[in-house]
This record gives sequence, structure tokens and C-alpha cells, in this order.
Amino acid sequence: MHARPAVEVSGLNVKIGGKSILKNVNLKVPEGTITSIMGPSGSGKTTLLRVVNRLIDLIDDVEVSGAVKVFGNSVLEMDPYDVRKTMGMVFQIPNPFPHLSIYDNVAIGAKINGIARNKKELDEIVKWALIKAMLWDEVKDRLKDPPWRLSGGQQQRLCLARALALKPKLLLLDEPTANIDPVNTIKMEDSLRSLRDEGITIVMVTHMPHQAVRLSDYIIMLYDGSVVEEGPTGEIAINPRHEVTRRFLRGEI
Repeated sequence: MHARPAVEVSGLNVKIGGKSILKNVNLKVPEGTITSIMGPSGSGKTTLLRVVNRLIDLIDDVEVSGAVKVFGNSVLEMDPYDVRKTMGMVFQIPNPFPHLSIYDNVAIGAKINGIARNKKELDEIVKWALIKAMLWDEVKDRLKDPPWRLSGGQQQRLCLARALALKPKLLLLDEPTANIDPVNTIKMEDSLRSLRDEGITIVMVTHMPHQAVRLSDYIIMLYDGSVVEEGPTGEIAINPRHEVTRRFLRGEI
């Protein structure tokens, strides 16, 4: 564990419509790692991400209590807009902006948030983000095309590039490869390893145990709204302490 966790959650409880979704969740995400939050569907994994980036605010009849810190800042006490500016987010279903070109899909965040001061800087950010998403070579001659001309897997990597253009220190991914083909999955995973090596902290929700073991440095096992166990991937994969984790890793849950 690094000296400072990138994300620290303490006593987090979330109810939606009176139903408990997360129950006294405590966890730490080590800085500069790929951390997988794994567990079966309905465990509360996506809800946890939505609390971290404050998208939970958009859900009706939600109650949130506890503390969530990102790089030492209490996100539940911050302006949601400021929270979301500091982190990138990639969702399960590719969602590029259909009315914008491939170039503008990547550029929009850097434009709005003043990350690029001129066209030259914007061009550099777009190229850098597309390279990091392992998409540049496939789209460099068609940047003015609409995103719907790309395959589903390419669209998902475009969404990754869009998130990266904000130059985030924290990247959140919700089942990023669930709806794309194996070739694009490999490219996405290679991209995430490269980003981790550059110091970006990555938190990835997955219901696929083999992906969590293959890709991540650290694993958090979530089941029925509670953290069952967490630790370095090697320890969890080889010697899980909890029966639920053992069964999940074997594909029984």
C-alpha cells in the first residue's frame, strides 16, 4: 500500500428508494495502481463509482452517508462539477457524442475546462489521448468523421480518449469491456496498463474475475453491498480469505 490512498471510503451507506445498496463500506484504493472492484451483478459496484464521481446526485430518492476522499479531498462536500473535472469516467456502453466528430469528441473536455489554450495545444492533447487509447493509428486520417462510423470497440476507446483529454489523475471505468470484442478488449487493457505506468490511478468495476486477476494490482471484493475483502491481486487470487471470494473466482457466483 502506498503512503496515501488515491480513494478512501469510510462508513459509506447508500439507500435508493429506501433500499440499502451499500452497507458500511470501508476501502482504500492505492495510488498509482489498477484496482478492480469485483463482484456479481447487484453487488453495488456501479453505485460505488457513482458516489466517487457524484453521479449519484442525479438519482432520485437517494440517501448517502459516510466519507469519501479522493487524493485527500472530501468529494461529498465539494461541488459535483469540480469533482467530475478531476477524474475521467468510462461507462459500460460506449457513449460518444453522435453530433460531434471523432476529433471534437476528444477535444470537448479540454476546450470546456481550459486545459488547452490554443488550437496547437488542443491538437496535441487530442493526439496524445488517442495514442494512449491505442486508437490514433486507426483514426488519424478520419478525425472529421462522426463516431458512429467506428466499431463498438473503437467507440469505447474513443470514450477512453475523451476521458483522458481531461488529464485526470483518477480514471473510473464501469465494466469497460463488457460490450466489446476480444481484440478491442486486449487493446483497452494494454492501454490501461500504459496509463498506470504513467502514474494514473485506475479503478475498474468488473464482474469478470479472470479480468480482475489478469489486469489489476489490487482487488476489492464487493458482495451484497459490503466489502468482503481487499488486498494485492496476488494474495486475493492465490489465497482468498473469504468463501464468497473463492466461489466468485471459481465462477460459481
